[in-house]
Amino acid sequence: MRKLLNAIFIEPTDNTLLQLFRYGFVGGAAFAVDYGTLFLFTHFVGVPYLWSAAVAFILGLISNYLLSISWVFKKSGTMQRWQEFMFFAIIGVIGLIFNELIMYTGTDILQLHYMVSKLISTAIVFFWNFFARKYLLFNR
Repeated sequence: MRKLLNAIFIEPTDNTLLQLFRYGFVGGAAFAVDYGTLFLFTHFVGVPYLWSAAVAFILGLISNYLLSISWVFKKSGTMQRWQEFMFFAIIGVIGLIFNELIMYTGTDILQLHYMVSKLISTAIVFFWNFFARKYLLFNR
């Protein structure tokens, strides 16, 4: 049992299902930063929701990168860390564009509460980010 737990939670892995499982935890932590910042900035500070969503997404991106390189993915190979982060961020910016489009569509067009739009956006962007990062950045 200990060996199985080590394989799931501790040892580096290239197994896509294990990485996706771990990325779920990483994504959950990044989501907490993202969602919490969105709510705090919009609800308490009064920042318009699309601006709050952008700032929150960037903070979530940084959290996601730091946790991903330490627990989910192995180093990308020959790239320097700054290059790796730049590609990670580019994938994240594409995710941010998806996020903003989904948030706008859900909130302004479909008249959903902005927090509901964020939940929908998070689910879609989660899979984009994982598979793009796995296969475009951390695939050896």
